[in-house]
Amino acid sequence: MFRRGIFYTFLAVYLRSYLGLSVTETTLFETIPMILNVLFQTLVWGRLTDRLQLRRTLIIIGEIMASVGHVAMWYFHSIAPDSRSAGYVIIAGLTVIEIFWSMSNIGWSAFISDVYTTGQRNAIQGKLASIGGGGRIVGAMIGGLLYDGTGRAFPGWGFKEGGIFFASAVVMLVSVLPMLALPEGGIRYRSAGPNETETEAAIEKSSAAPPKGSLRLFAVFLVAMLLINSGINTLGAFRAQYLDLAEGFAAPARTISLVVNVESAALIVIGFFLGSLGRRFGIKRLLAGGTVAGIISLLLHVAAPGMALIYLAAVFKGVSDGCVASSSYAFASTLIPPEKRGRYFAFYNSTFFLSWGLSATFLTGPLIDGLINAGKGTVFAYRVGLLSGAALMVAGLCLLALLLTASRRRK
Repeated sequence: MFRRGIFYTFLAVYLRSYLGLSVTETTLFETIPMILNVLFQTLVWGRLTDRLQLRRTLIIIGEIMASVGHVAMWYFHSIAPDSRSAGYVIIAGLTVIEIFWSMSNIGWSAFISDVYTTGQRNAIQGKLASIGGGGRIVGAMIGGLLYDGTGRAFPGWGFKEGGIFFASAVVMLVSVLPMLALPEGGIRYRSAGPNETETEAAIEKSSAAPPKGSLRLFAVFLVAMLLINSGINTLGAFRAQYLDLAEGFAAPARTISLVVNVESAALIVIGFFLGSLGRRFGIKRLLAGGTVAGIISLLLHVAAPGMALIYLAAVFKGVSDGCVASSSYAFASTLIPPEKRGRYFAFYNSTFFLSWGLSATFLTGPLIDGLINAGKGTVFAYRVGLLSGAALMVAGLCLLALLLTASRRRK
């Protein structure tokens, strides 16, 4: 999450404002790398981790390769012949990096299911979200300072001169050190013991053989999550550009990083309560509530006349991210057979990773570009783009409601 805070908070602005790519072109750094991420999770690393039952090893290798890749990406981007070429070097570099970083993604997903019981996973995901939110705050703060050289250089300086690339690489390399103290994981790692109650063991045993039809429910669940994640991640793709518009908020780098940090602070706070909220309301209601919070966030971004509502919208975004991520993971884990965790969690992860780019490249980006080219105004164009994200979330929520109704009938 530190990397997401420092690197991705301003990357779209850098590609658009400094390197001169179109709105749709700026989404390619999310779409193309994430497609490769998903393909390798599903076809390579997921199958490999199921066969070898290696989790920690994949995480460590993935983080090291991503760290080295960021340094190489800066170098090749710095020697590109022109600004547009530099932009496409970054897109290509991220594509290669995601091939290896997907090892870490699938390793973590399977590792958590290996180590924790069904009843613990929602709470653990919430705590991890809080820790990640803290990392994102630090990353966004440093990114805001580096982006324009603490206000003493030009906007984009942090990418151009490499500071943001190098900081990301160092943190990913350092993050490997704690992993050396963790167990490898694997399906045989945990058995019922003093820390696992008889009830938890029974729940875990029953989840090992999903009921008939659960895989069909899982497929519908994946479609719903792709719509929900695509909608809320419209903000990840376009919010910084939207706030940067001279005709609109004209927010400087440090203001944009503050918005991200308000969101991260909300994520940290909600993360500590997700375990108790899941036990009280159930993970299904928590997932629906998180989706509604995301819709509210998008609508507030569209309606905001000034920065005050943007900060409130950021709070709803943080709450949405925490609730959706933890509860959807916990729900997915009840539908996945333990021996197939690598492959099926790769499918689940794809709903998040693909959501960063597909709708942005094929729906929202072209919609914004089309409205701008039609003379409708940039602020109006971005607001319509954000509304399209809200529409995707509403569609996902409707599909989720049908899914939850069907799952109750099967009990």
